[in-house]
Amino acid sequence: IMYKHTSILLVLGLGLGIVANGQAVAKKPTIMVVPSDNWCKQNGFTQTYEVYGAEREVPDYRAALQGSSDLLIVISTISKMFIDRGFPLKNLESELKALEARQAREAMEMSSSGASLNSSPVDALKDVAKADIWIQMTYSVNQNGPEKSITLIMSGLDAYTNKSIAEGSGTGDPSFASEMPVLLEEAVLNYIDGFTGQLQGHFEDIVANGREIAVEIRTWDSWEYTLEDELGDDELSYEIEDWFFENTVNGAYSTMDQSANMMRMEQVRIPLFVFDEKRGRDRAIDARRWAKGLQKWLSEDYDVVAKVESGGLGKVIITLGEK
Repeated sequence: IMYKHTSILLVLGLGLGIVANGQAVAKKPTIMVVPSDNWCKQNGFTQTYEVYGAEREVPDYRAALQGSSDLLIVISTISKMFIDRGFPLKNLESELKALEARQAREAMEMSSSGASLNSSPVDALKDVAKADIWIQMTYSVNQNGPEKSITLIMSGLDAYTNKSIAEGSGTGDPSFASEMPVLLEEAVLNYIDGFTGQLQGHFEDIVANGREIAVEIRTWDSWEYTLEDELGDDELSYEIEDWFFENTVNGAYSTMDQSANMMRMEQVRIPLFVFDEKRGRDRAIDARRWAKGLQKWLSEDYDVVAKVESGGLGKVIITLGEK
C-alpha cells in the first residue's frame, strides 16, 4: 500500500445578525480554505519573522498558492462542498491582497504602531479575515492496486483561543476514480454532518456566553503607581477586576496571575456586539475594540493613560502609564 500525506486548514468566520429585540442570531459561518502549517513546511512554503529578537517560522500562503497546483485543486474542491451546503466563502487570495494593501499603509506608520511589529503574518491574516474557527484538515491518499481512497482527519480550533471545539475523521470508500475532487468528496461525506453539528454547538455557546479572549495588563517602569496602589475605593487591581465583572458576559473571567506590575486574565468572555452611541446601533467587536472600553474607563475615572496593543486575534495587551 502506497500513500501520500498532506494537510490543509479550513477557516470559518462566524456570521451574526441582529433581530428586532437586539439579540445576536447565529447564521452560517464564512469559510476560507488555507494550507496548514504542516503542508507548508513539508512543501517548502514557509517564511521567518522576528518578534522580540527571536526568529519564528510560519506558513507563506502567497508562495503556496503560486507554487502548488494540487493545493489550488484541494482548496477549490473543499470550498465548493461547503458552498453547496449554503456556507458563504472567503477567498484566501483576496484576503491576502487585502492584507498586503493594509500592510503597505501601515508601513508608513510603523514608528507609531508597535502592534504591527509584534504580530506574525498568520495573526495579521486572521485580523484581516476576521475568521472565528480554524479547521485543521489532514488527508492521506491511499492506493491499493487500481483502487484509491482518502483518509481525512478534521480538527476545529477556535481562532481566538486555539482550543479544539470539533473533531471528525473517516476514510472514503475505495474507488477506481483517480480525480482528487471525487476522492475528497467521498471521504468528507462520511462524517461532515456530525462535524458541522459540533461546530453549531460551539456557535450557539458563543452567541449565548460570549467570545473567549485573554487580556494581559502591564505597567511601564516610568509609571509612578503600581497595580497595588489605591487609586479609588480599593487597590487598582481590584478595581480593574470589578470592571471586568461588569463588562464581560455573565461576569465571566479568570485572573490567572497578578502582581504589582502585571495582571493576566484568561477565559474572558466578551459580547459579540456593543451599542455604538455615535451610530445608534449595535456593532460587532473584537478583543482590541473591547479593550478600548477599559482604556477609556481608566482615563476617565483614574486619569491613567494606557496603551492598547493586539497580541493576536484573541489576546490584547494593555500597558499602563503612557502610550
